Amino acid sequence: MSETTAQNADEATRRTIKAVLPGLLMAILLAMLDNVIVGTAMPRIVGDLGGVDHLSWVVTAYVLGTTVSTPLWGKLGDLYGRKTVFITSIVLFLIGSMLCGLAQSMPELIGFRAFQGLGAGGLIVGAMSVIGDLVPPRDRGKYQGQFAAVMAVAMVGGPLIGGFITDHANWRWSFFVNVPLGGAALILLALRLHLPKRRTEHRIDWLGASLLSVGVTALVLITTWGGNQYAWGSAQIRGLAVLAVLTLVSFVLVERRHPEPIVPLSIFANRNFTLVALVGFLLGFALFGALTFLPLYQQIVQGASATNSGLLLLPMMGGMLVTSLAVGRMISQTGRYRIFPIIGGVVLVGAMLLLAQLDVHTSKLVSGVFMAVLGLGLGFLMQTSMLIAQNSVELKDLGVASSTATFARSIGGAFGVAVFGAIFNSRLHTLLGERLGTAAADRMASGGGGARIDPRSMSQLPAPVRTAVLDAIAGATANVFLWSTVAAALIPVLAFFIREVALRGGSAEQPERTLVAQEG
Repeated sequence: MSETTAQNADEATRRTIKAVLPGLLMAILLAMLDNVIVGTAMPRIVGDLGGVDHLSWVVTAYVLGTTVSTPLWGKLGDLYGRKTVFITSIVLFLIGSMLCGLAQSMPELIGFRAFQGLGAGGLIVGAMSVIGDLVPPRDRGKYQGQFAAVMAVAMVGGPLIGGFITDHANWRWSFFVNVPLGGAALILLALRLHLPKRRTEHRIDWLGASLLSVGVTALVLITTWGGNQYAWGSAQIRGLAVLAVLTLVSFVLVERRHPEPIVPLSIFANRNFTLVALVGFLLGFALFGALTFLPLYQQIVQGASATNSGLLLLPMMGGMLVTSLAVGRMISQTGRYRIFPIIGGVVLVGAMLLLAQLDVHTSKLVSGVFMAVLGLGLGFLMQTSMLIAQNSVELKDLGVASSTATFARSIGGAFGVAVFGAIFNSRLHTLLGERLGTAAADRMASGGGGARIDPRSMSQLPAPVRTAVLDAIAGATANVFLWSTVAAALIPVLAFFIREVALRGGSAEQPERTLVAQEG
């Protein structure tokens, strides 16, 4: 290929990216906004539909749908074409959003949330895979930095939008708001997205997909029910554990023999891919597990409202935004990336140790500085790990690599929430027992006898009791961050063993990109 032809092809690729990037960013925004907005509106939903005892299932059903479908979306994109599969996931997500907004009972809402989650599983994976198809790894960092920026905006804007909808409109608009945004993304991508169409043999591994779905569902149910609805040693939890082991072992055996496995085990033979998958798991475990309890500290101990709690996350998102964009540009310019996850892991450990110092006297300014440090660490890790995962596999496995990396982070987060939830509850009960006695601690922790721990009821407590509760929540939150440093400390250790493999550049791949048939 002549230099002029290569330059023309590069210019055409840049024009395509510029045309479809808004649609990809809107898809990412949809995926990130939904849970944050719905979480803010949850009290109104329960007040309207009832069923407070099923409240956790509104979240669990969505997580289950997303988690079990993520690997399948990645594989379907590899087989049938990224554009068709990506648009299908958006359509399913929008149908699910409409159904959720029309739900008339809590069981209906839970079922519709599971359906919505099936579509959501393809949004982030689809967007990342499309960028992987259009942009060579050497240039991919700057675009994935923009994805990270959109995620930051969603995390901050979600609580504000959810609070506004909850205060000024019906809770159903928490779901309906997805429709105009998703519709715009759908039209834009349908008209402007053109991708290489790869001709492959279409043989879906339905048995492997089913086994993986059952195994993951069992794991999520263990983390959801264990220590809450059922004791960890109960027959129900033991039965789920046996089911998870049997189905996941069977899944591995099936994948080793199937000609088109849903998750090709050969990708784990690549050292870099296996390492970044483990880094993603630990990142999800440490980050999402610990941050789950931060809003409780902000709202009860620091006195922030549910709507304004999003503003307290601005320092973290600002730090993440700055480093994500800077790291993306540096990778594009130098082609080097190995040092960034190492730095990110070290900074993440420092941030967790700082957040472990939180107490009732910590000001919002000081906690904001701690969260800014956390954001800096995340900016080094979030998109760099995805870039390394994509660069570690062949182009035909790009979707699977993206979905598996996302899957590892999601599973880590699910386990983190369960483990740190048990740690938080245990420490909270211990601290309340030391100050108020065991009986009072049992009532406060379980909500029995009208003794609830929430922002509105705190002002009604006697001063000594209120002080004890504030101290206990602050201490339990700090304890969670302290334990999270154990998982975070393993991240730079694993990242140290990542090899600096040259990123694929545009020129080497350009013949393949220009000679294949165009999809859409």
